[in-house]
Amino acid sequence: METKRIQLDYRSALVKAGKHCAYQERSQHEVRNKLYEWGIRDEDAENIIVELINQGYINEERFAIQLANGKFRIKHWGKVKITQALKLHHVSAYCIKKALQQIPDDEYHKSLKKILQTKTKSISGKMTPLKMRKIMHFAQSKGYEIDLIRKVLKADED
Repeated sequence: METKRIQLDYRSALVKAGKHCAYQERSQHEVRNKLYEWGIRDEDAENIIVELINQGYINEERFAIQLANGKFRIKHWGKVKITQALKLHHVSAYCIKKALQQIPDDEYHKSLKKILQTKTKSISGKMTPLKMRKIMHFAQSKGYEIDLIRKVLKADED
C-alpha cells in the first residue's frame, strides 16, 4: 500500500509544527526532520523553526535538560550515554554541559551504586575477575564513566 504524502503550505506547517512541539519538548533537529517529512524544505523550514523558537515552542536548553533528567531518573543512564543521546539531536555543547549540571552528584553516585549492586546480585558466584568485568561492562553500557565505576566498586570492597 502506498502512503500519500501531504504537501503543507507554510502557515499550515507552522501551526502543525507548533502543535507537535506543544505535545512534548522537541529538538530543532527533530522538528526540522518532521518538516522535511511534511514536504517543507530549506528556507521555509528554517523560517518555521525560527518562528517556533520566537514563540517559545522550541528551546534547545530546555529540551536538553528535560531529556537528561528523564534518561537519568527513568532509565538510569549515565552522563556518557546522555551526552551521546543529546549529540544525536545536534544539541550544542553549551546546552549539553548545562543539562548534565542539572544532575546532582550525590544522586548520580547513588544511582551508579544501585546499578552495581543490582548487577552484582544478578550474577551468581563469588567475586572473580570475570564477574568484576561483567559488572563494569554493564555500568559502562548504561553510560557511566569507567573511573567513577572503579571508584564506587573500590569503596564497596572496603
